[in-house]
Amino acid sequence: MKTDRPASPAERAAHWNLVYDTKGEDGVSWYQSVPTKTLELFDALAVGRDAAVIDVGGGASVVVDHLLARGFSDVSVLDLSKVAIERARERLGADAERVHWLHRDLLGWTPERRFDVWHDRAVFHFLVDDEERRAYVGTLRAGLAPGAHVILATFDADGPTHCSGLPVVRYSPTDLAAQFAPDFELVASRREEHVTPAGLVQPFTWAVLSERA
Repeated sequence: MKTDRPASPAERAAHWNLVYDTKGEDGVSWYQSVPTKTLELFDALAVGRDAAVIDVGGGASVVVDHLLARGFSDVSVLDLSKVAIERARERLGADAERVHWLHRDLLGWTPERRFDVWHDRAVFHFLVDDEERRAYVGTLRAGLAPGAHVILATFDADGPTHCSGLPVVRYSPTDLAAQFAPDFELVASRREEHVTPAGLVQPFTWAVLSERA
């Protein structure tokens, strides 16, 4: 299904609320029962359990479940879909009180604090306009602590051209890193062959970025 691209925060929120209402948290194409690459990269970076972590566009993802289970004590989840956040809170039960929930539109958000790890699986590739990407990078800069790491995932160069009815931009690791240059550099990358709940294979690019010294 192709739709007119939502432009305003209210339209974007309505779009993603409808996606979650229609497909549920485990029916969306990006669903994973175990966020393997995320956890692999957290381990590779030796992220401390007391690190301030934000999952941007985390929605109803189980990333937060796995971080809490591993003992992470300062986890924030940001998403513009109230439906997605409510699904995640219901799933976590009492553990939801251990999470900082941010019902925000990233493109208009001003971080109130700084984070040691910025995690984004499949938000950035929806930003098809230069202005949106500049806004994202500006928000990211404002929300990073010194020495922080950025973990990003987008569709790879041979991945889908659309997702949930919206166009996306596909990136190789170097192309993705170039969007954050010259202030950030690529320190690690991975390729993931994600299998959707419908059995389709979607190639993802994973990149780890850090600020240049």
